[in-house]
Amino acid sequence: MRLLRFLASILLAFGCLACQPQDNASSPSEERERRIVLVSGATGRQGGAVARELIGRGYHVRALTRNPASDRAQALAALGIELVKGDFEDRKSLDRALRGAHGAFSVQDFWEHDYEGEVRQGKNFADAAKAAGIRHLVYSSVGSAGKKTGIPHFESKFEIEEHIRALGLDYTILRPVSFMEGWDREQILAGRLVHALDPEVPQQYIAVQDIGTFAAMAFEHPGGWLGRELDIAGDELTMTELAAIFSRVTGKTVTYEQVPWSELEPGWGAELTTMFRWFNDVGYSADIAALRAEHPGLKTVEQFLRDGGWAAD
Repeated sequence: MRLLRFLASILLAFGCLACQPQDNASSPSEERERRIVLVSGATGRQGGAVARELIGRGYHVRALTRNPASDRAQALAALGIELVKGDFEDRKSLDRALRGAHGAFSVQDFWEHDYEGEVRQGKNFADAAKAAGIRHLVYSSVGSAGKKTGIPHFESKFEIEEHIRALGLDYTILRPVSFMEGWDREQILAGRLVHALDPEVPQQYIAVQDIGTFAAMAFEHPGGWLGRELDIAGDELTMTELAAIFSRVTGKTVTYEQVPWSELEPGWGAELTTMFRWFNDVGYSADIAALRAEHPGLKTVEQFLRDGGWAAD
């Protein structure tokens, strides 16, 4: 009986200790600060949006850049973002940049490096993330990447996706659609919206800022995002509807001008011709209503234009 009472007193003591406030308990903000996230492409559109969103949420952000002295890199440093020099083609630099990081954001540029270069660089980064023990890799692909579109810069991203899955990494894949930042502002303010799509064919768009928000949501709430592959868009409009919105926001009459299909390839090249024909015949299919339920601030085209200073004075 004495032994049982002694054991009971010990258990009670431990139980009481467990009930006491612990000096080393972490708040959510302190936990975020300790979770380093390496962001590739941070001086570009997507990576920059992700880096800014994460630093705004209290994360320790590292920006991977080939030139830390550049104006864009220094603008990130001014926000408190750590700059690390690295290159997708230099595995040792990736290993150094990823050391000690909890998460990583991956994006590559097809237009700068072509198909083989983009795939090689995406695989290099994923391999380095795996070797570094990264707990959460968020990869930015493209909408409908896995639907056998035949578009080279879609197929390259799907090949990187397949590599990430094969590695067994804990990942989230975001698949953004066409960027709202892609319009020719000077041309539109001159009253012309020039594109290849038939006037009444819908096209989906997303603001780059919202890509940053979705990536940050994935890092912040991994339980609902690990293993998730999600097409993301904020609005869907035809060229006719777009021209009307540009007219309303800018206060200028904007008219849609369709490039004849017969003139598209000679003027814009085979890659873009293949893409626009797919847009016209099939197109993106992100579930915008479901996305807005998760991210209520998801921008429409009109919101993007007004926020971006397109409105008439």
